[in-house]
Parts: sequence; structure tokens; C-alpha cells
Amino acid sequence: MQVDNLSKRCFDIIMSVIIIVFSAPVMLLVSILIRLTMGKGVFFKQMRPGLHGKPFKMIKFRTMKNATDSKGNMLPDKDRLTSLGHILRKTSLDELPEFFNVLNGEMSIVGPRPLLMAYLGRYTSEQMRRHDVKPGITGWAQVHGRNSISWEKKFELDVWYVDHRSFRIDIKIFVLTVMKTLLRADIQHEGCATMEVFQGHQFESEQNFHLL
Repeated sequence: MQVDNLSKRCFDIIMSVIIIVFSAPVMLLVSILIRLTMGKGVFFKQMRPGLHGKPFKMIKFRTMKNATDSKGNMLPDKDRLTSLGHILRKTSLDELPEFFNVLNGEMSIVGPRPLLMAYLGRYTSEQMRRHDVKPGITGWAQVHGRNSISWEKKFELDVWYVDHRSFRIDIKIFVLTVMKTLLRADIQHEGCATMEVFQGHQFESEQNFHLL
């Protein structure tokens, strides 16, 4: 596993540098368009759980306006997502700044997606194992449904990756990600502008009980 870890880190650094250099003009253009259409604040920065749940600041391009209602409450995602933001998500261009997180060693190119800090207390012990590796820009769950599958299935795929990870599988996931990005597949969860909030295993069990 040590050799695989070394290969993985080398792959992360080399590919991140290549992608950042070649996408620099695109990132500059996206930054200008966000500034013109959404105002100040080109980047979206948020604390996310990394390896073993340790927090780090993840960076993405902004896709939503900071719009609020008359009481000062943030509007739903679907009302704040801009036309430009929709394009950035559909093409996955909003993810490009995360390659700087990879260079910093906070993320890997391949691994379970870093979700919200609030979710840490909602996982089962089995689901929590997704944090036994560094989070990634893409992962096994992303190439097997991404936002079109349930949370339960997504975590099942994440844990599968933790148990079976290898440099060969990382390369396979990277290639499949490029293909899915070009096809713009599985970007949104059905009926939602973004993935629905994960309420936790206990909440899902209660929901299923009421449906019986």
C-alpha cells in the first residue's frame, strides 16, 4: 500500500500542475464572468472534512448568488443558482480550483467527495469509513451515478473504494470521469438544483418506518 500511496501522490501532483497550467485561461475567464454576473467573491470557500474528518478549507468557483428573503434568510439553492452557475456545474468547471487543494495535500484527485462538516455526526460507523482516505475531486461514486443515486448507495460505493483502492483503480476512475464530464452525465439529483441534504441514517430509518 505504501508504493500505491507514493504513486497516488505523484499522480496527484503531476496531473494537478498540468490541469492548472492548461486551464489557467479558462479559470481567468470564469473568474471575470462570475465577477460581472454575481459581484464580489469569485470563489466559494467552505470547511469540509478531510482525512480522518480533519477540517480543511475547500475552494470552488461560485455558482450561486447570496440572495435572501425579506427576513434575511438565504433563498433555496434553485432560486440562487445563476445561469452561469448552472453551466459551470454542468461542465464541472466549478471544480477546477479544487486542484489547488490537491497540490496542498488536503485532497486527492480520486477519493470520496468531501461533504459538509455537519454530516460527520450523521454517518453510521460503516459510512464513516469513507474518511479513512483523503477526499477527492472525483471518486467511485461519481462514476457510478454521482448525484443521480441515493446517499446510501453513494456511501456504499465510497466504502468500496476505501477497501479496494489501488493506483490502477484511480486511473480507471480518472478516465471514466473525463468521459462522464464530456457527456455531462448525472450532474443533478432528480427534482433538485443540487443534491438533497443528507439527514442521517436515523432519519432515513424513521422515514422508511412511516412508509410501511
